[in-house]
Amino acid sequence: MIDVHTTKTNIAILILAAGSSSRMRGGDKLLELIDGQPLLQKMAKQACAVSPTVLICLRPNDISRRVVLQGLECVVVEVPDASEGMAHSLRAGIAKLPGNCSAVMVIPADMPELTQSDFETIAQSHEDAPDAIIRATSAENHPGHPVLFPARLFGELRGVSGDVGAKDVLERNMLSVKLFKLPDAHAVTDLDTPEEWRTWRDSRLG
Repeated sequence: MIDVHTTKTNIAILILAAGSSSRMRGGDKLLELIDGQPLLQKMAKQACAVSPTVLICLRPNDISRRVVLQGLECVVVEVPDASEGMAHSLRAGIAKLPGNCSAVMVIPADMPELTQSDFETIAQSHEDAPDAIIRATSAENHPGHPVLFPARLFGELRGVSGDVGAKDVLERNMLSVKLFKLPDAHAVTDLDTPEEWRTWRDSRLG
């Protein structure tokens, strides 16, 4: 498998981490520990191992999440209007991309099963099909994340709105979507409540 970090890929990685964890009843799902480290830190480390351009969208003054990113080679993008929907984070991140990016890999931060290898294989898929939208699926072919958008769609991404993220962009460009299967449920596992976290942890022990 290609080592995209060594080959100085110009694929940027955009991690959406400006949500409020409103269903965690006071907890923060992005600070839940995975193998001894906070989820957001784990995601950022994996991304930094794959790409030299990693942007992470956060709410202003989100000190707890900023702390776990200290020392990592990533850029924090503040999203003052993050509460108005995911599209605001997406737009803010796209606006900060370097001009030489050939694509951006968009990843919600609350997906604990995604691995560095997953990011690498999605990046490799872009090398094989540079004009396509690459969308990860579960082993059972359910669409999920990451989603990689080629640079030709950056203009459309700057115009997204609401809380559906890039859904409209995907629908308008469905003929350009190439599905890429990741192991098990890596592409579709997101955990929003304490109960979901507990069940997921129990399943790992089993």
